Amino acid sequence: MAALPPNPVPVAYQGGTPAVPVWLNKGDNAWQMISATLVGLQSVPGLVILYGSIVKKKWAVNSAFMALYAFAAVVLCWVIWGYKMSFGHKLLPFWGKAGPALGQKYLVNQALLPATTQFYDDGRVETAMVTPFYPMASMVWFQCVFAGITLVILAGSVLGRMSFKAWMAFVPLWLTFCYTVGAFSLWGGGFLFHWGVMDYSGGYVIHLSSGIAGFTAAYWVGPRSKKDRERFPPNNVLLMLAGAGLLWMRWAGFNGGDPYSANVDSSMAVLNTNICAATSLLVWTWLDVICFKKPSVIGAVQGMITGLVSITPGAGLVQGWAAIVFGILSGSVPWFTMMIVHKRWSLLQHIDDTLGVFHTHAIAGILGGVLTGLFAEPQLCAMFLPVVKSKGGVYGGSGGIQILKQLAGGAFIIGWNLVVTSIICVAINLIVPLRMTEEQLMIGDDAVHGEEAYALWGDGEKYDSTRHGQYSDDTSHNKASIGATQVV
Repeated sequence: MAALPPNPVPVAYQGGTPAVPVWLNKGDNAWQMISATLVGLQSVPGLVILYGSIVKKKWAVNSAFMALYAFAAVVLCWVIWGYKMSFGHKLLPFWGKAGPALGQKYLVNQALLPATTQFYDDGRVETAMVTPFYPMASMVWFQCVFAGITLVILAGSVLGRMSFKAWMAFVPLWLTFCYTVGAFSLWGGGFLFHWGVMDYSGGYVIHLSSGIAGFTAAYWVGPRSKKDRERFPPNNVLLMLAGAGLLWMRWAGFNGGDPYSANVDSSMAVLNTNICAATSLLVWTWLDVICFKKPSVIGAVQGMITGLVSITPGAGLVQGWAAIVFGILSGSVPWFTMMIVHKRWSLLQHIDDTLGVFHTHAIAGILGGVLTGLFAEPQLCAMFLPVVKSKGGVYGGSGGIQILKQLAGGAFIIGWNLVVTSIICVAINLIVPLRMTEEQLMIGDDAVHGEEAYALWGDGEKYDSTRHGQYSDDTSHNKASIGATQVV
């Protein structure tokens, strides 16, 4: 019998081979990697650009670099120990067992979340373990970019005064002792996951935790300089809009990738995300016009962010009309806490949250979580949630209990982050000061990094206070650049 001719198709494309195993769904894998890339681009360059342009000119380099550094540090910590603490085998009801996610034998196998099998009280399986149709490598990277953006968001609360060395210590510690707890509890098979608390894509795991932790860190670090608190104009509003646009459009990966499949629920999540964000932006702008007589571009960006945040816990669980309700409330409730309550409550005045992360992420996150408990639609819940027959309060029956579950889940995230973030800040301060020196606070980027964001006089010309005066944002410079960049 004649031998069969060799298969003309390269092995990389042949089904049933190690490169294309029978369980692999190429469409799901492609969408998951695209979603991960979109979320990564929200941080780098999205929030790097947004932070570097929304702050005062003298803090542009420091703010952008804090975001960039956090993202890079998270990637390494995640693959060495963070991923399995968040999505590995159960160690405690709120924590997974630490371990590396680096070996080829682990990463090329089908993705699975080992602690996610849901059981009835009598021991029967209610919902099988989460086993997406793509390799573990795709899952590890997808979850990594979520962890990364959480630290980047948190940085927004402490811009303009936190020591960079302290930030270098803070990032791995907070990832290890705060983020992994929320991720495992709500997503990886922890007690809140099995109890049925709804967090579709990170309203609690990412936004509520970063908002509360950022607010707490801001308390321990202390406020910006008096001069900066009084005057902190953005150095480039148009570039800020570019960063905001990257954030909005790439939220399709943020919410659309969380069904772990390119399915109909993913499509619902993407549509609802954009409906809510647009509604929230408009409502925030209308309130600015009604109350302050001027439409604020920064306000519109804040409204966009609160809309994106509030829909995140329910993006694929609510109907389109509910997404409009989410947007109306996310454009008004955080606006009220930021523009009215903040100015009248001494506690909020005392704690200097540079970019208002408490309002845009913590308030919007808990608001979205509660609204999800109210409006989660039963058929959409059945496409995604491990607890069968889950539904929101407006659908009657047991739906009212869901609102209580959402409140309890939010309370756990708030309490854990308040306490553990405080411990981390106190511990770091024993080794390295949390706060910059007074000289660094006065000068800014040049003193901290030896670099400036903009050249404001002749190329090669050193700063001379008798000729060049002060920056347009009132920043004083008493000496020439001492870092790698010798021209200011």
